[in-house]
Amino acid sequence: MFIDRFVNFLTYEKRYSAHTLTAYEHEVNRYIGYLGEQEIDAKALTHRQARAYLAMLLENGQNPTSVNRSLSALRTYYRFLMREGLAVHNPFALIKALKAAKKLPVVVDKEKLSTLLDTEGVFADTFEGLRDKVVMELLFGTGIRLSELLQIHDEHLDFYNRNVLIFGKRNKERLVPLNQTLAMLLQHYIDVKKTQRFDNNSSRLIVTKEGKHAYPKLIYDIVTHYLSAISSQQKKSPHVLRHTFATALLDNGADLNAIKELLGHAGLAATQVYTHNSVERLKSIYKQAHPKA
Repeated sequence: MFIDRFVNFLTYEKRYSAHTLTAYEHEVNRYIGYLGEQEIDAKALTHRQARAYLAMLLENGQNPTSVNRSLSALRTYYRFLMREGLAVHNPFALIKALKAAKKLPVVVDKEKLSTLLDTEGVFADTFEGLRDKVVMELLFGTGIRLSELLQIHDEHLDFYNRNVLIFGKRNKERLVPLNQTLAMLLQHYIDVKKTQRFDNNSSRLIVTKEGKHAYPKLIYDIVTHYLSAISSQQKKSPHVLRHTFATALLDNGADLNAIKELLGHAGLAATQVYTHNSVERLKSIYKQAHPKA
């Protein structure tokens, strides 16, 4: 029911990320399928029926976080329908989100990670090896998201002022500083990339061995491969490096508002989750070091 128009609305007007677009489209398609099975008219759905749908998801094994995502997607969907004159009310508008247990950000040991990145021979002496090192150093050195990494073009790097222009969620721009070592690595990488005999040179910073745009799975594979050398934890995604970046800054006394700006968070609440990691770390140190702990 007007799915294509809804996706275009999210893409070009709301400027939602590709991840959110995929999730919302999935949720709305599932909902429309449910309405078809139940022979319910979407325009006539009542508040009680909307609650029943979400309860059904919960009973079918969906966790509260997933149900809340469905709620958010369907609220947005009905706001779109109302704007287009295709619905007269939003049956999901007054439904409160479920309380979900907050998950602490997963990080890796920053000392081990630093040692890995500085150890000779870890990265192959090839263009691909250099590119992999750039990926790891950029994610850990700037805290940018995977989607932001893939959008960086060579011209977004300012080596004179040592920063990089990042396009975050909803295309919001921010400048992220580069440390001297990372800036030198990036300059070297760009110089080497120019010497590669690619059939179709890309202006994107991170490219495949053929010179084409890098893609999410490639970055996941790179990060997983190198983190496996220092960690046995299950989660080894690019976002783990973002969490590790933020936690390292906080542990070393960085201001929470500054970390918020570096990460591109819209509000401070999203950044405050890292304080829990630091508190847990302090508790661990206390238990190990204090004679009466």
